[in-house]
Amino acid sequence: MVVLAVSIAACGSSSPAPKVDTTAPTALDPNDPIAVMNLVNDRFMREWPSPGADIVVTKPVASNTWTRAVYFEGMLALQAQTNDGRLLDYAMTWGQSHEWQLAGGPSTRSADDQCAGQSYLDLHDRAPTAARIDAVEANVNAMVLSTTSEDWTWIDALQMSMPLFARLGAMGNNQATLEKMYALYTYTRDTAGGTGLYDREQHLWYRDQSFLPPFTTPGGKSCFWSRGNGWVYAALVRVLDVLAQTDPHRAEYESDFVAMSDALLRVRRDDGFWNPSLEDETQHGGKELTGTSLFVYGMAWGVSHGLLSRAVYEPIARASWTAMVQGAVHADGALGYVQGTGTGPDDAQPLSYQRMPNYDDFGVGCFLLAGSEISKLH
Repeated sequence: MVVLAVSIAACGSSSPAPKVDTTAPTALDPNDPIAVMNLVNDRFMREWPSPGADIVVTKPVASNTWTRAVYFEGMLALQAQTNDGRLLDYAMTWGQSHEWQLAGGPSTRSADDQCAGQSYLDLHDRAPTAARIDAVEANVNAMVLSTTSEDWTWIDALQMSMPLFARLGAMGNNQATLEKMYALYTYTRDTAGGTGLYDREQHLWYRDQSFLPPFTTPGGKSCFWSRGNGWVYAALVRVLDVLAQTDPHRAEYESDFVAMSDALLRVRRDDGFWNPSLEDETQHGGKELTGTSLFVYGMAWGVSHGLLSRAVYEPIARASWTAMVQGAVHADGALGYVQGTGTGPDDAQPLSYQRMPNYDDFGVGCFLLAGSEISKLH
């Protein structure tokens, strides 16, 4: 994703950041994921009572940007389980405030700009209205008809845009859209930067071509960013969740997902979290919530859908969820150990339980995605 300006996000103004409870949680039950998710989400909604208001950092940023779009992915996953009308109204107000348009305008090819379309489609599913998806369909259709498939040059783009193609392709039974998605995906995997961004030996992904070998971490290891790999992992989940079993490329997506899953087990920390730099614990080693959340999301989904061994992956997913709830969630619902916006392990450091990220929305979205799938296991 594009790195956004660094400051403290305020609720549509330049007011000071909200106070955060810094005491360790004592009464949160990881075995009640809905209650934990409601705690975290309710705090966010209190801090942002106007969902369409600009996110003000060094300058105003429209709230259909990728950070807020990821929040709504997680929030709508929670709403789908609770059927809470208050959450649905909040999300509808957000979409209406942007007239269901994408950031960057109707002709944008930026995956970051397209991310909001995933939640527009979710809201269309709740109450079908053509106006909610007209702009999204037109934007994706223009890309499908174009002759290039070299847009996704960084791996974050897969989560931001790829599920949008999958959803629209499945909705309209449009194989051309699904073939374009495959072309965009395989460019990122196999060709971007000359060799592709996927390491077929370690089954992890380089964030972009600047991290390809011979680049190494300070410890001399390959640099695989936790959240970047989390974006890929989540993208595969969100695509497979809607893709027909008969799709000609489904087996390939499943293979990549399973291979990544095995690789992630290898680099998991003993405390249930993953480091910002997956292979090098000396490169800002320590807890990081967003990558961990996305890995829990994917593993729990993979267990529920029979792609991952329940005996192996369910205990891992549950233990990592428990680690997040007990080690990162504040008593008031704030989240610690969230790496702010950036492009790799070195950005927005150091992380801590008390330190809040520059943007407080996408970390909440990632956490809610994890909780939504853990809840289904329960």
